[in-house]
Amino acid sequence: MIAFVSGTVAALAPDAAVVEVGGVGMAVQCTPNTLSALRIGRPARLHTSLVVREDSLTLYGFADDDERQVFELLQTASGVGPRLAQAMLAVHTPDALRRAVATGDEKALTAVPGIGKKGAQKLLLELKDRLGAPVGAPAVGAPVSQGWRDQLHAALIGLGYATREADEAVAAVTPQAEAAGGTPQVGQLLKAALQTLNRAR
Repeated sequence: MIAFVSGTVAALAPDAAVVEVGGVGMAVQCTPNTLSALRIGRPARLHTSLVVREDSLTLYGFADDDERQVFELLQTASGVGPRLAQAMLAVHTPDALRRAVATGDEKALTAVPGIGKKGAQKLLLELKDRLGAPVGAPAVGAPVSQGWRDQLHAALIGLGYATREADEAVAAVTPQAEAAGGTPQVGQLLKAALQTLNRAR
């Protein structure tokens, strides 16, 4: 079990980071929210979960241990593999998932690509006693309404986009962020911003 990796960020992609650890580049699959905090050439520490398959070893990375634990707990539900568990954490914070399960919020789960209405109902039943209670109000490290532009802009620059491209992408997703209300999720906005940039190329 590799509990965490700590080293210099050597490369960033839309769904992964390469962290240099003792001269070895470790490829770590991450959510957009986690990637948005990383910068090439800067030190990083990611909590990790190693998924072993017959034909592959895949390392998944998380901003904190709570996110890693929720990732592993999600996979105890039938039909949830690492990819779907990561997709759930790309759309929702660990606490948002706990709230969704605690309140039986089907709509929150169907917002995750790959989860339909029946799948959401099944997950709500299976996860009910596994995730625990929500910690409470928007937690430390949760996105704040005023800071999302800076976070998103910095994430795009970190992924190698020019300042002008980052400015245009932030402007393009601003209506979506404002429609989300007080606390837009930077991870979701980053995905939307990357889509607008890909269309523009």
